Amino acid sequence: MRRPDRARLPLRRQDRARLPLRRSLLGRLLAVSALVAACSVAATAWIAVQTTSGAIKQEQGQNLTADARIYDTLLEYAARNPTWDGVGATVRELARESGRRVALTTQGRQPLADSATGESAPPLPPQASAVVDPLSVDTVLAARGADGQGTAADRIDPRAVGPFRLSAADSRALRRTADDKVECLNRAGIASDVVVGASGRPRVQVVGNDPERALGTRCDLAALDTPTRSEQKALDALTRLSDACLERQGREGVRLNNDLSWGDPGPVAVPGEPGPLAPRPVPAPSDAPAEEAAPSVETPERTGENDRAIASCVGTARSEQLSSYVASPALLFIGDEGGATLPGFDLSPANTAKIAGAAALVLALTVGASVFAGARLVRPLHALTGAAQRMRDGKEPASVPVLGDDEVGRLAAAFNDMSAHRARLEEQRKAMVSDVAHELRTPLSNIRGWLEAAQDGLADPDPAFVASLLEEAVLLQHIIDDLQDLAAADAGVLRLHPEPVEVRELLSQVAAAHQARAENAGVTLTVAATTTAPDPSALSADPVRLRQAVGNLVSNAVRHTPEGGRVTLRAYASEPDASGRSGGTVVIEVTDTGSGIPADDLPHVFDRFWRAEKSRSRRTGGSGLGLAIVRKLIEAHGGTVEATSTEGEGSTFALRLPGARPPSGP
Repeated sequence: MRRPDRARLPLRRQDRARLPLRRSLLGRLLAVSALVAACSVAATAWIAVQTTSGAIKQEQGQNLTADARIYDTLLEYAARNPTWDGVGATVRELARESGRRVALTTQGRQPLADSATGESAPPLPPQASAVVDPLSVDTVLAARGADGQGTAADRIDPRAVGPFRLSAADSRALRRTADDKVECLNRAGIASDVVVGASGRPRVQVVGNDPERALGTRCDLAALDTPTRSEQKALDALTRLSDACLERQGREGVRLNNDLSWGDPGPVAVPGEPGPLAPRPVPAPSDAPAEEAAPSVETPERTGENDRAIASCVGTARSEQLSSYVASPALLFIGDEGGATLPGFDLSPANTAKIAGAAALVLALTVGASVFAGARLVRPLHALTGAAQRMRDGKEPASVPVLGDDEVGRLAAAFNDMSAHRARLEEQRKAMVSDVAHELRTPLSNIRGWLEAAQDGLADPDPAFVASLLEEAVLLQHIIDDLQDLAAADAGVLRLHPEPVEVRELLSQVAAAHQARAENAGVTLTVAATTTAPDPSALSADPVRLRQAVGNLVSNAVRHTPEGGRVTLRAYASEPDASGRSGGTVVIEVTDTGSGIPADDLPHVFDRFWRAEKSRSRRTGGSGLGLAIVRKLIEAHGGTVEATSTEGEGSTFALRLPGARPPSGP
């Protein structure tokens, strides 16, 4: 039997040996710290290189984020003018404001305008900064206008309106109408403004994030959506170009709306009728004869493929329609006034050495800090490991020092609490084994003594003899039943059969069951009436287990109450406190006028095998399990039990049980 113990000794010594650095927490902390430091250095260097390179590229004109205004100004000029004639003044003004050289050439690099004049002007760089083309806008550089007419599939500058530009007379007429609508909306309490688009068409913009508020008013905004004769003519031409493109693809033509969408017009509010929405048809020009109205075109089936094809054809048609109204594409060059180009970012050996040295210093500091922090972190863990191994070996547990209030310190404090709790449990286990042995030994010794006396002829097996043996057997069975109930409660398998309980009737049954014993002891046992008696349906509990718990309290009270004393049973519904947390609780009290319990012993009255009379005499105490069983039974019902006592005056044991929940509604 000793070989296994000797075989475990090398294993324990191996467990206590220091772990290799690569497997220890300190080693992993160092590895992670080094990795983090290396990544931080690399990221910092990369960010520095990228930032410096971006700044240099911006100065060279390769990054036009800062020069977007120059690009946007020239793009607007190209969108509003059919040629580049007269752009020189605009180029020179942009160069003067930005302090940069601005030059425009054709795609064949023929000069159109250059802010650097004279024969000494330096040559242009081989690569242009951007291409200024209002029909193919660089979306990264362009500053989009608010009144765009482009669809999602094209890249046409919204200021390129071509034949959709209104005449001065049409624009003034629509502006008067828009001013009237704004005044109408203002009278209705809706703030709005007139916004004029690139084509000269005004529109009403509601202030705020709920533009649909205007739909419920009597201010009819539909008049502003009616196209003029020139707009309808341009829209019909655009529709024919789009249909020709679709026809080449074998698809049906479409009818374009005013906003260059297709399909059914969007829903609008019916004027004067808030709420319901109705589709608004595309109106024909008010001054166009009926016979000139565009023929009805059947809308093709709305599918993703058809929509993409239509969008592509609309974009192609717009480019074709606007090509004669905008300037041709031009190359834009932006540089410094002297024409010199800044050198690209390139690390010299000295700069490389500086970066490497800084990275090594950061890495060394990180590793040093990690070693210091890791050592402080691992030291208490070693102490915890040693204390746990001593507990495993069965030695006396020792507390570990708590060095702080951090995670490791809290772990050490929790370990100390666990060690102390384990020691208390071990003491309770030893005491329980001793108490169980003592409690079982007494009735068994009595039974054995009486049987041996009968066997030797020293005692006659008369009825008194049999009654004595039966009493001891019943006592032994009672102890075993109590232990079984406690074991079931500890394991969570104590079965309860709750049902509505009439508390006063249950107390009367318990009092009747213990009345004879109380009379023999000269104790008065009564059930007191209260003004706050619980409702008969206010408690749902297992009546058998509840009678057992109350019976244990009554038996204990009768046993410790002297002759002439009183034991009173009382039940009432507790009143809710200020926070309402005590409402719906049924309280059962068992009060006696006995000797009381000392204040030092009061916290232990519900411990197993605890008795105030340390001699454990059968005359003055029971098995020491009754109150422990009461606590387990009440906790199984979701309640609590408490005891109050004044030495020399008596004790009160209170059971607090949750009331039955009201039935849920349908």
